[in-house]
Amino acid sequence: MQIQELKLLNFRNYDKLDIFFHKHLNIIYGKNGSGKTNLVEAIYVLALTRSFRQISDKTLIRIGTNLTKVEGILKINFEETYKVIITNEGKKVKINNNKVSKISDYISRINVVLFSPSDLKLVKDTPSIRRKYLNISISQFQIDYLKKLSDYNKILRIRNAYLKKMYLNGNSLESYLYVVTEKMIDLGIEIFNIRKKYIDYINKYIEDIYQKITLNGNLEIKYVSDFAAKEKDDLIALYNKNIKRDLTLGKTNLGVHHDDFRFILNGLDLKDYGSEGQQKNAVIAWKFSEVNIFKKEKNVVPILILDDLLSELDMEKIKNIFSFIDLDVQTFITTTEMEKLAFLLEKYNYQKFYIQNGKLMEVE
Repeated sequence: MQIQELKLLNFRNYDKLDIFFHKHLNIIYGKNGSGKTNLVEAIYVLALTRSFRQISDKTLIRIGTNLTKVEGILKINFEETYKVIITNEGKKVKINNNKVSKISDYISRINVVLFSPSDLKLVKDTPSIRRKYLNISISQFQIDYLKKLSDYNKILRIRNAYLKKMYLNGNSLESYLYVVTEKMIDLGIEIFNIRKKYIDYINKYIEDIYQKITLNGNLEIKYVSDFAAKEKDDLIALYNKNIKRDLTLGKTNLGVHHDDFRFILNGLDLKDYGSEGQQKNAVIAWKFSEVNIFKKEKNVVPILILDDLLSELDMEKIKNIFSFIDLDVQTFITTTEMEKLAFLLEKYNYQKFYIQNGKLMEVE
């Protein structure tokens, strides 16, 4: 999977841009604030129709304009054109100039693995941040996952609304609540199994990758869920046991909407016991595990984006990390420290791009 050409219109600090990329390694360098991250953000938007930053779509539109357009020509099995158009009213997506009615039918066509400094939130932040990231990752891997998740959230809203109604109106039918609960459990089991399978894939690769980066430590991902090691009848009994609590609080307190996962290094949770360096290396190991998942489990070669990866890493770690760079994987690296990549440029074919104040120049 390769992005051959990228066209931007009114995207962030770019008014208009048309750029051709190298099929192997693309290095984007320049000072902080010049627009390096904005460029790789556009590739991510092309794939997933949204930014990897916690922002609204509207902020992607260049100030003073009313729409932004990201268009790419990609070679997957053959050349195809993908397009994302965002306005103040919403967004639409096209494949080969044909409008795709559902965003969920567009996502998963272009597979991207991205590392950015904000990904340290995967270790440090709340379960909701980790669930959101997991949902995005799996949506690229399994095409019907977003539909299952949407159906579950719809049933969850119905159940929560009915719990509030029952609390206020004592004669509401409990039988309806049981029907809704069973439907939510069925969907929850499906989502749990998909998530567990994905975490199992991560664990298949992450320990070996982490050890090769750091030369020590046993890293694994622990999946935490109310649905873990339970059959359907066990879950029904558990929900029935908790009905009074749900009624009092007016919401569903059990379910896959509370799922979480944790980075466990040598038996200890990295969130509580890990250094910043260990946390960063763990997230990097997760990202390269995802590359392996796409290649070995889905049989596709993703696009790899490494945004500001080099900062605060010593050369030993950098060389260990880049030992995982695969010529089959089109890779984008943004940096302010070109000297740290000298060893890499001796090994690979590449194209360099220098960015200054939103202006991009190819460098021979």
